[in-house]
Amino acid sequence: MALPVVRGLNESPARELLDIEPPLLAEFLVEFLREELVVQRGMTRGVLGLSGGIDSAVTCYLAARALGPENVLAVRMPYRKSSQASLDHAQLVVDDLGVQATTIEISPMVDGYGDIGEVAMTPYRLGNVCARIRMIVLYDLGARDGAMPLGTGNKTERMFGYYTWHGDDAPPINPLGDLFKTQVFELARYLGVPDVICDKPPTADLIEGQTDEGDFGITYPLADEILVLLMRGYQRDQVMAFGYSERDVDLVIRKVSGTHWKRKLPTVAMTSVTSINEYFLRPVDFRGGV
Repeated sequence: MALPVVRGLNESPARELLDIEPPLLAEFLVEFLREELVVQRGMTRGVLGLSGGIDSAVTCYLAARALGPENVLAVRMPYRKSSQASLDHAQLVVDDLGVQATTIEISPMVDGYGDIGEVAMTPYRLGNVCARIRMIVLYDLGARDGAMPLGTGNKTERMFGYYTWHGDDAPPINPLGDLFKTQVFELARYLGVPDVICDKPPTADLIEGQTDEGDFGITYPLADEILVLLMRGYQRDQVMAFGYSERDVDLVIRKVSGTHWKRKLPTVAMTSVTSINEYFLRPVDFRGGV
């Protein structure tokens, strides 16, 4: 499926670099989930937060294929400012797949914390608190049911730092983390995600009228084209030579550069030659044995 043309930049190699084969990719990601859950961790069940957005919907469709719908728990966790449409769209996924589902209202947990502060909760802080509480819920339900929490974040959001550290990035398994947002959209349509989910503007659903692209100041298709070029080694001037504006290229560079720390594990002060992940590696970590 051809990706949308952005501003007539037909000479750019970005669209070719972003092109995917949805059937092959879907098969690979299904096998990835089986390998990581069943083979590597000995688990047969998965749990995920189902927001009504496209990323969690795609993860749910993949998990249902990989584990069977009876072994997938989709959890809707609305805050009081969440839209009814988000709940309704999540229900469309549940009904289509036949996965297990539950709804847990997180407003009492969030507001119980927010009410103790002397300074009014800002939308930014509220979003972080909601994301971290949702992850607490998923991990606890996973412990209850013997299910592994599954991540739903895509590559564009990860590169822009558009997520909550130790919140929505916390699950140990993420099938979408190496897919740009436009690739997630393409995969979603192949998997049969309802059109109403594929067609709506992505949003964190905390403020009426808020959208991801509005927060970014750039559309996902344009951001992905610039991102894929930069990540493939093209320099700033080379990217602009394809016709992308200085404003857009610099915006993407700033977002990626300013959020590098979010894509790393916690930084540990090394005081020995057995520092975990710096020096101490199991043989399997460097493929020297089992």
